[in-house]
This record gives sequence, C-alpha cells and structure tokens, in this order.
Amino acid sequence: MWFKNLRLYRLTKSFDLSAEQLNGQLESQAFHDCPRLQPFSFGWVSPLGRQGQQLVHAANGRLLVCARREEKILPAGVIRGMVQDKVAQLEEERLRKVSRREKNMIRDELLQELMPRALCRSTHTFAYIAPQEGWIVIDVSNRSRAEELLALLRKSIGSLAVVPLAVNQAPAAVMTRWLIERRLPEGLDLGAECTLRDSDDVAGVVRCRNQDLLSHEIGTHIEAGKQVIRLSLAWKGGLSFVLDEDMSIKRLRFADVIEEKLADVSEDDEAARFDNDFAIMTLELARFIPHLLEQFGGVNEDQDAGKVTVTGDLVAA
Repeated sequence: MWFKNLRLYRLTKSFDLSAEQLNGQLESQAFHDCPRLQPFSFGWVSPLGRQGQQLVHAANGRLLVCARREEKILPAGVIRGMVQDKVAQLEEERLRKVSRREKNMIRDELLQELMPRALCRSTHTFAYIAPQEGWIVIDVSNRSRAEELLALLRKSIGSLAVVPLAVNQAPAAVMTRWLIERRLPEGLDLGAECTLRDSDDVAGVVRCRNQDLLSHEIGTHIEAGKQVIRLSLAWKGGLSFVLDEDMSIKRLRFADVIEEKLADVSEDDEAARFDNDFAIMTLELARFIPHLLEQFGGVNEDQDAGKVTVTGDLVAA
C-alpha cells in the first residue's frame, strides 16, 4: 500500500467532510464492472480491497481513497488489420474504392462486435486527502491520471478547488545549483542518477545513472548550459526518491528503518497492518513534504499557471 509516486495538489478551500460523509458521497460513483459494450469503467473501490467495505479509510485525520479503472484491451494493430482485410474484400466485391466514411463505419462495427469478448485490464489509483495540511496526495507518475481521479472526486462531492503544487524557486535552477556548489541542504543526500536538459534545445537531454553526480563529467554538461531536470535524492536516511522539475516524485522508497516500525503488527491481521502502514507512511510524508518544499522557497500561493478549477461539470487546466 506504500505510495511509490507523489503528485501534490493544494486545496484552496477547506475540506470539511468527515470520513463518513465522504464515504456516503463516493457511493454515487462506486465502481461497477465494465459493461459489455463500453470500452472502460471508472469508479471508487475500498482502499483495503476485498478486506474492506468502506470507500474511505481514515487515520490521523487523513482520508485514503482508491479509484479503479477497468478497460477493454483491443490492440490497435489487430483492429487496423481487420479493417484492412474487410476493406479489401468489399473493394474486390464492389469493384470500387471504399470511402473514408465507409472505413469508419467498418471500424465501428468491428469494435462493437469485439468489445463483449475483449479482455479487461484493471488499474488502481490511490490518493489521500490531508485537510489539516491542505493537500491531496496522489500515487501516480502521470498528471492526466491524477486529474482523472480529481475529476471523479469532484463528480462525487459536487465541487473541489485545487491547484497543482507550485513553488517560489524554479526546481531545475535549484537542483542545478546544488550540483554546481557541490552542496545539498541539510537532511538531503545526493543519489546516483540525474537527467540534464539543454536550456536552448528541449531535445538535448543527457541521462546519467550509477554516476558520481559531482564528477567533472557532469560539471562539464552544466557548464555547457544544461540544467538538472530530474535528480535522485535521499532524505534523512528514511526515504529515497527521484525529484522531477515539476515537483512530482517518482520511485519513492521507504527505508527498512521505517518498515521496522511495523514489526509489532501481526502479519495475519491484514486490516490492522494496512491501517498501521497508512498511518506511518502519512506521518513520515507530513514531515518530509514541508522540508522538501522549504528548499525551493516554499509554496507559491499566488501561482495561477496550470491551475485546476474543479467545480460544476468542467475541469479546466
């Protein structure tokens, strides 16, 4: 259940729903198996999986939710080949070219025919709401998937005003300065991976893995005008992660010292262990997130660029 990615959204209005109230409102958008003729289904499921019934899991004032997406697998290459075969057959029978409109109709008919027999693929997206801290934290690396979950949350509770995390100092400039000065803020340690991009050429990217990031080789790239847009870091020996220039976090790992705190919980009691995992993870992130943001000048509360307004029936980014 431990999050592997972090995308942060700041609540611009207070979130006053209790776990019970939120659970009741999420029920209107609970997940249902994908209908035979629809390409996907998306809705809320219990964060505890088969072990739970409630759609919200609460601990220490934080509310954990989980969205499930089930989609039919219809490989584009297979569909394209079947359409081509059908088009060739019709052209041979009718002795004329099949129009674009007819090709589209053939494709639609094939999709309707194959949809009920298609295999389904399921993915789960976890997120927790931290009302006192003013955050929604989503375990995804992809922004579109994060905003899909936010849209479902808005649809469930009626309105939601959030903005993606923005900081006062440009992350790429700050991370580049760390390597130039060969010094990181207290509490942060350098990993062995980074991505550099040419400031004048977005296609000019250098990816380094298992490297000494303070080496002359890396310094040469920076002197040539490249900036650090992705950097692997560790925090106080408890977390390791890769920080992106958009302040998203990927490949988040919790050190063994944190997981040792779980030793007193019985392996057989899955619900208790899940609750303990969630409590420990969120408490650790509540310490880590403010410390990280502080290194970039703190949260930019006046930043409107990239704002996500989630009210009514639209999500505008």
